[in-house]
Amino acid sequence: MVRWGGVSSKNMIGAEVRKMSIKLNYKKRRSTLAVLRSSLSPCTAVTYRHLFLLTLLILLCSVPARGQEVLDKMVATVTSDVETDLITYSDLRWQLALQPDTPLVNPSSEALNQALRLVEDQRLILQEAKKLPAIAPTAAEIQAELNDLVKRFPSPAEFQQRVARVGLTSEKLNDIVADRVRTEKYLDFRFRNFTVITQQEVADYYRATWVAQFKTRNPGRIVPTLEGARGEIERILTERKVESDIDNFLDGARERAEIVILNPV
Repeated sequence: MVRWGGVSSKNMIGAEVRKMSIKLNYKKRRSTLAVLRSSLSPCTAVTYRHLFLLTLLILLCSVPARGQEVLDKMVATVTSDVETDLITYSDLRWQLALQPDTPLVNPSSEALNQALRLVEDQRLILQEAKKLPAIAPTAAEIQAELNDLVKRFPSPAEFQQRVARVGLTSEKLNDIVADRVRTEKYLDFRFRNFTVITQQEVADYYRATWVAQFKTRNPGRIVPTLEGARGEIERILTERKVESDIDNFLDGARERAEIVILNPV
């Protein structure tokens, strides 16, 4: 479910940010408040909590002076169960920077909204993935994913130029890659590992689709037998089923979650 914030920044903060309890980092704030409650008297704990929220509201409501460059802004929040993730304009620029052949200078509204949709989907899946500590990425997995990411660009130098242009530090890049690995491991665990392709499905695809496509791509060559094509066909059908299952999962997750647009892009 997607809702749009008001045009007024004061109304947005009053109606949306207060409603979301300013959950920029829910887990960290929750543990901090727990420590305060255990070490302070009830009245003192409430006072500190109000002071924390008031301070954060002041920071969020601060308006830059005329002529001062606006470096970042809140774009949306994604809430599922009890966790809320904040999406900023920087998150969208980082997403664009990690997509080869995507312009970074004055990105269009269409490009930004496509990036927003991707980041929303990533956050929805990641919120589910965090419930399974066993799939936490290892350092080796993160490094391997980072290496594969760099290879998608013409050169390592161009990759470095793109991430530097959008202010993506090595620490933040490592966090993003780690989240991607965790997400992929979750999708493997939940969908790919349980996908079953029957022999009948393979045979039907071979006769109806695969043979014709092979002849088009390889005119004059002998068409492989069904057994010779079975491995490729099973991979194709598996990925199709997984993609369909993920789409259905995201549709359901969007219905259950609350996505609030704070600043349209």
